[in-house]
Amino acid sequence: MTRSDAIPVLTWVVVAPVTRTLRRIPTEVELGPANGLAVPCAAAFDNLQPIRLSYLTEPIGRLGIEQVDEICRALRALADC
Repeated sequence: MTRSDAIPVLTWVVVAPVTRTLRRIPTEVELGPANGLAVPCAAAFDNLQPIRLSYLTEPIGRLGIEQVDEICRALRALADC
């Protein structure tokens, strides 16, 4: 979730864990094969957490530009705004 421009100068980034449990709640963004993931899953914005950038060794999928609105919606639901 950390903005891309800041990543090169940071040691920690904020991530939304991905789970295969689909609860279909406002704070989730559904992902799947279109994102390069093997099975349907969801990014869980209720569980945002900081993680050391060095722990992220290789990408497992990609978000599409069309999902930016979904991410913003999940963040608004997370913050009740």
